[in-house]
Amino acid sequence: MMRPLLSVTVLVLLISAVAAVPAAAAPDGQVTWGVHISLAPTWFDPAETPGIVTPFMVLYGLHDAMLKALPGNPLAPALAESWTVSPDGLTYEFVLRRGVKFHNGEPVTAEDVKFSFERYRGSANKTLKERIVAVETPDPGRVRFRLKQPWPDFVMFYSTATGAGWIVPKKYVEKVGDDGFKKAPIGAGPYRFVSFTPGVELVMEAVEGYWRKTPSVKRLVLRVIPDPTTRYAALKNGEIDVTYWMTASLGEDLRRTPGLTLRPVVSSVMQWVAFIDQWDPKSPWHDRRLRLAANLAIDRQAINQAETLGHSLLTNSIIPNTFDFFWAPPPPQYDRAGAKKLLAEAGYPNGLDAGDYTVDAAAVAIGEPVANSLQAAGIRV
Repeated sequence: MMRPLLSVTVLVLLISAVAAVPAAAAPDGQVTWGVHISLAPTWFDPAETPGIVTPFMVLYGLHDAMLKALPGNPLAPALAESWTVSPDGLTYEFVLRRGVKFHNGEPVTAEDVKFSFERYRGSANKTLKERIVAVETPDPGRVRFRLKQPWPDFVMFYSTATGAGWIVPKKYVEKVGDDGFKKAPIGAGPYRFVSFTPGVELVMEAVEGYWRKTPSVKRLVLRVIPDPTTRYAALKNGEIDVTYWMTASLGEDLRRTPGLTLRPVVSSVMQWVAFIDQWDPKSPWHDRRLRLAANLAIDRQAINQAETLGHSLLTNSIIPNTFDFFWAPPPPQYDRAGAKKLLAEAGYPNGLDAGDYTVDAAAVAIGEPVANSLQAAGIRV
């Protein structure tokens, strides 16, 4: 059995109108963003963030984090203006930015940071909590994390890979409860919550005086339009101003449409093929030659051009190239004849009935052409 996803960095196609909202001293106007997926109320609460990137488009608006990825800096200071690590790697101390307030006017304190970490129950909850001995608050402006053993990835994991480092107001959450917080979330981000209509839209309004920069756009609307063709029609009709996650065919049409601009944004989302039975001696995939044959059979560049207009990065690795200590392996090779030769050497001169091939729902657009490449080389799935 194989569980695909192609070994390329997935492209997120950001499509926006040419006319941008001009920078102003005070926020002004409205931008409507057509989103490709239904918004879940759980995404309003950092404590329940699942292990996917999509909820962060809401978190970046409503909330703020101790550290977060910002343009030009994948680990930028945010609510924490600085941090230090003890020589033994067991203690991390964060100094909070002074004067930052939640949308209800309450100051962001060390107690809020500790509370947010302790109530976190997202997909990385077990991994984080097992490695942390204690969270201490020496004073309102400092937070200290004590680890069981050195963990070089702690800061990255705490800040960008989970919702544990996104801070909520302790007093407010304790007052309204978890369900009440999802209905009326209060954060410390650049936009405050206005309203949410399930299956329709989320409305947010700019926070004047946000510590980093007052937003230029006063009102931000995230409108739910799952179908890409419908989203594109809404963009062309002026019903929305920005959208992303478009298909390549729509992107080609957009390139030819006056007044619209196609802007590719490469996101560190890896996709690969996994041979989940390779450790079973009875499985054909236990034979390294068959795995190499499958690797050679995939025409990555053709898939890149067809599905993301050639903008994806062919990394040949499951590790994003933005990670520290990333090692760049040799470029991927496409060699259908070589794949067939390896199949024959492994005892399958007429090809291989490879079994089930399952694809994550979000990766069907790439998973299908991968299957076609395998079929063309004699690996029947």
